[in-house]
Amino acid sequence: MKPYYKFPKAFEWGCATASYQVEGAAHEDGRGPSIWDTFCQTPGRIAMDHTGDVAVDQYHRYKDDVQLMKWLGLKAYRFSVSWPRVFPDGRGKLNRKGLAYYDRLADELLANGIEPWLTFFHWDLPQVLQDRFGGWEGRETAEYFGEYVGQVTAHLSDRVTRFFTINEFACFTDAGYGSGTFPPGKQLPAKERNQVRHHGVLVLQPYLARMCSARVS
Repeated sequence: MKPYYKFPKAFEWGCATASYQVEGAAHEDGRGPSIWDTFCQTPGRIAMDHTGDVAVDQYHRYKDDVQLMKWLGLKAYRFSVSWPRVFPDGRGKLNRKGLAYYDRLADELLANGIEPWLTFFHWDLPQVLQDRFGGWEGRETAEYFGEYVGQVTAHLSDRVTRFFTINEFACFTDAGYGSGTFPPGKQLPAKERNQVRHHGVLVLQPYLARMCSARVS
């Protein structure tokens, strides 16, 4: 047995984050609340009552972070877009200030030889969709996800060619609507939980219709 293996030449070295875990700026430039904001502000839900209000402040310190990535020799950065930062109401009017952050981030990455990889949903559902439709319990959420994806794709696809729909499907379906350990913190019976999963799968249809020419995962 060889003592080590070589990675393929085409292997892409990178790192990944989630918008709520790193961005901070939870109340700036028109961002709306997400279900993670609500969950973290509920006493007893999170250890030491920590929130993502500031996190590592990547919203303001993204240039420093990109320089650290460059120093590490990374060639790719998989970040997620905050749905409530781009659509504070979950749908309808686009928040240009929120979208502009991802312009700045993508441009900074490319200027430093790092390819941006974009994930559309890393669990931070707009709270308004949770309140109005029950989040992923409602089919409407899947439909509005398609609207959100279409707008972001149209704006960033000139610089971003690697797109991902949903990060870790089981985390927001089973942990969010089964065990209740993730927001929205529900414990639904199996039949209703399967409906949540079904709506999560539905997002692929409008997404792929818009993204058939891009590299999709």
